[in-house]
Amino acid sequence: MSVVKGSQLQPPSPAPLSPQMQSPNTTGGFARPPAVAAPDQFAGFKEKISQPVIAAFCAGGVAGAVSRTVVSPLERLKILLQIQSAGRDAYKLSVGQALGKMWKEEGWKGFMRGNGTNCIRIVPYSAVQFSSYNFYKRNIFESYPGQDLAPFTRLICGGIAGITSVFLTYPLDIVRTRLSIQTASFAELRSKPVHMPGMWATLVQMYKTEGGLAALYRGIVPTVAGVAPYVGLNFMVYESVRKYLTYDGEQNPSASRKLLAGAISGAVAQTFTYPFDVLRRRFQINTMSGMGYQYKGVFDAIRVIIGQEGIRGLYKGIVPNLLKVAPSMASSWLSFEMTRDFLTGLKPEVSQQAL
Repeated sequence: MSVVKGSQLQPPSPAPLSPQMQSPNTTGGFARPPAVAAPDQFAGFKEKISQPVIAAFCAGGVAGAVSRTVVSPLERLKILLQIQSAGRDAYKLSVGQALGKMWKEEGWKGFMRGNGTNCIRIVPYSAVQFSSYNFYKRNIFESYPGQDLAPFTRLICGGIAGITSVFLTYPLDIVRTRLSIQTASFAELRSKPVHMPGMWATLVQMYKTEGGLAALYRGIVPTVAGVAPYVGLNFMVYESVRKYLTYDGEQNPSASRKLLAGAISGAVAQTFTYPFDVLRRRFQINTMSGMGYQYKGVFDAIRVIIGQEGIRGLYKGIVPNLLKVAPSMASSWLSFEMTRDFLTGLKPEVSQQAL
């Protein structure tokens, strides 16, 4: 055997794999290690936001903003009707005439006036309401996870959740009422045709000139008296009707049945607790010049309203309020459930590829 001078012995090269033997895990005929799934950078965030109480908090905020924006024109009209006393011309307008007057004198901005502040208030209010209901339900009223609570228990749980949300967000509600009427179409509702301050400036002004922190919680007693049963009835009726509309073999009713359940729950709750809402608005503007309301207390307010305006005075503005119940509560419950289900579905699952 002849040896080529200057050459060096080289180790034998491995035979290349045939095309049939190659796979996606080979490069140039050499096998490469199996791929490991990249870690999800948002796994920690998804884990937290998918927790039931946190998901309910976020979904509640979305539901509040959606529902209020949908019915903003009727919401503002309701407030304008609530704060009128007997004898004013605007009191005699129908809902359609009042909306037409608002559109003619203020345009589309009149329909949305105060809605920005309302959303700023309703997002945390609704978020706290839904999440606190979920928290109280899971940690206080349920004996075991997923227990089907009795209707009365839902009523109590919802009432406590309503009180919690009111105390945390009430100053924003009283400012929203002031902003809703500061440029009202009905000239009698304004003391001066001047530009009023915005949300934060109104808060500061009330705090400095109307009695400090107490001014920001004026009307809280009738508010709590009305909100507690309202929220309790809302949760109780909705869950009861939702359960009734869930057919055998279904986990959830259809979207249309959820809308129906929301509309029914809202109508029932609003009708039973509406007089408290009227009292709340009257107390919130009690110190505004030119409004003519000087009540010594809740019972005095009821006596004066019935004496001057009749029982009808306690239900002033209920027509636009009932007209907005169906789209408001239906969109609220539907958007809440859709958002909550989406967030709870983000919970990371253990990847089998990495094992």
